[in-house]
Amino acid sequence: MHPAPAGLSAALIQALKAEVGVDLGAAQIRPVGGGCIHRAHAVEVAGRCYFLKRNHAGASLLFEAAAEGLAALAVCEAFRVPRVLAWGVAGEEAYLLLEFLPLHPLQGAESGRRFARALASLHQECGAVYGWGRDNFIGATPQSNRQDEDWARFFVECRLAPQIQQARGAGCTGALGHEADRLMARVPALFLDYRPRPSLLHGDLWSGNAAMDDSGRPVIFDPAVYRGDREADLAMTELFGGFPPAFYAEYRKAWPLDEGYEPRKTLYNLYHVLNHLNLFGAAYLGQAERMIRSLLSVLGG
Repeated sequence: MHPAPAGLSAALIQALKAEVGVDLGAAQIRPVGGGCIHRAHAVEVAGRCYFLKRNHAGASLLFEAAAEGLAALAVCEAFRVPRVLAWGVAGEEAYLLLEFLPLHPLQGAESGRRFARALASLHQECGAVYGWGRDNFIGATPQSNRQDEDWARFFVECRLAPQIQQARGAGCTGALGHEADRLMARVPALFLDYRPRPSLLHGDLWSGNAAMDDSGRPVIFDPAVYRGDREADLAMTELFGGFPPAFYAEYRKAWPLDEGYEPRKTLYNLYHVLNHLNLFGAAYLGQAERMIRSLLSVLGG
């Protein structure tokens, strides 16, 4: 461990000491991976280890939403979810303090099977409507969770439309013009004979947000929770890879998928590709356009 970085403010040190008795002034702190949005540290003090995220004060809503999302996921005992210890604003900084969990990537068939069974259990936590009781974020992007009884309408109005409008505002045209409008109008055709249950979703389930702890228990973190089609979580696991083949076989064994998953998978992953386009730039434009045109070819639009 290295000495605590000089960049930690006195206000942050005082806030955490008052809230949870963690004296960062006497701690050993090292930077760790915590995504591309926040600064993240492992904090060791008095024989205990914590996970600290920091950002400018304006990011406090991201931490508030993250804390609520972790609490929502914790209802599923099949997963281990980092316990939220404190969050708030201290001086010019927002912060989120969690318990520190030693994590291991999903590798091998057994970890894949355990994670699949836990995810199927999470998805069995169902509500009455789609959406969530509050808006939150997908990465750094605001995510509307306005509740709706119509899943296709929810996905178009609260997922695709805001991302497409943002991309257009940044000058993206091509398939994000009239073709995207035709796609959004045709989305309900994918759900004529398929009405998914409003499952509790992680919402941002790529391999970087999935792990195993030292005991071999599945762990999830950094959520963008809402209630929706469980296939949306499964689709994202396929977008960037990193999940063992046994994961997919075991999930289907625990809860078989309905017909029509392949085009719906493309639809759900289009949301994340559009978000990456808006966050990280034009490198994702071609992929988004191909996905739109692929869906239109299926829908006859």
